[in-house]
Amino acid sequence: MAAKSSRISTSGPIAAHEKANEKMKAIVRSDYGSAEVLNLEEVDKPAVSDQEVLVKVEATSVNAGDSHLMRGTPLIIRLIYGGLRQPKVKILGFDVAGRVEAVGANISQFKPGDEVFGDLSECGFGAFAEYVCAPESALVLKPDTVSFEVAAAVPGAALTALQGLRDCGQIQPGQNVLIHGASSGVGSFAVQIAKALGAKVTALCSTKKMDKVRSIGADQVIDYTQVDITQNGVDYDLILDVAAYRSVFDYFSILKPGGTYVLVGGSTVRLFQILLFGSLISRFSRRKITALVTTPRQTDLQILKDWLASGTIAPLIDQTYSLRDLPAAICKLEQRQVTGKVVIRV
Repeated sequence: MAAKSSRISTSGPIAAHEKANEKMKAIVRSDYGSAEVLNLEEVDKPAVSDQEVLVKVEATSVNAGDSHLMRGTPLIIRLIYGGLRQPKVKILGFDVAGRVEAVGANISQFKPGDEVFGDLSECGFGAFAEYVCAPESALVLKPDTVSFEVAAAVPGAALTALQGLRDCGQIQPGQNVLIHGASSGVGSFAVQIAKALGAKVTALCSTKKMDKVRSIGADQVIDYTQVDITQNGVDYDLILDVAAYRSVFDYFSILKPGGTYVLVGGSTVRLFQILLFGSLISRFSRRKITALVTTPRQTDLQILKDWLASGTIAPLIDQTYSLRDLPAAICKLEQRQVTGKVVIRV
């Protein structure tokens, strides 16, 4: 999840075909907490400004970042996005796929009727609704060959996987790559992207998820409940840790000199371990230890669009829910019952 936010556009000139105070349905929260704070409500439809695109949301998806924002944990979430006591972001959701309803006067890339998808994590969120406004830089055209549900499952997770492997991990063809948490949304895309970039991929997941992870192209799939990967006798050039169940130090024995460990998700304890000791470890161990902060970029969304269109990547979709049932979808994600992504059809 990106470490930057903005407003949800609810003001600005109203397009000629829109009516003032027009309503829409959205999942709204007024407090931090469990999924019980999320309610389906009728709210004002956002009015598009000169610098924005109004999107009629067809589908969205749920990410771990939505859970963190919902609960306001860790505390740094409240500091970054505002609202120590009560959240300023009322409508969550940053993965979006839909049709352009209207465009502002300064928009040049899109027109009404275009089918788009994108990541709203740096422009105020708001995808858990029937309509949302966004700058054109947060969106790209959706491939005609994929559904809105498929496109909505891609942006946040696939961007994280791409930037973790390419930018932090400096992945190279022929490298031996370990992906821990390969059955998650980010992990399942990481398997596919690492293969597309020419790496040999070992995927770690639980027993019941092994077949699905094999189906997306992993060279080797290991059941972490049965095998201790640190005792497996194999060294890796790059470790992408999406699960972060274990200490960073546990991986040293299987990380090659000159290799890289990238923390993508997991506990706050693991994150602070990287922040406190990462640079020191990297300096004296000949191994790079780092944590990823995802930065949505339209250029990266375009890469994902092309890969989607060619079939290079495709999301594992665990289940599709209605907007009304979104709280149940987040509960399922928090209980780690998901393989791949949970999609919301709006």
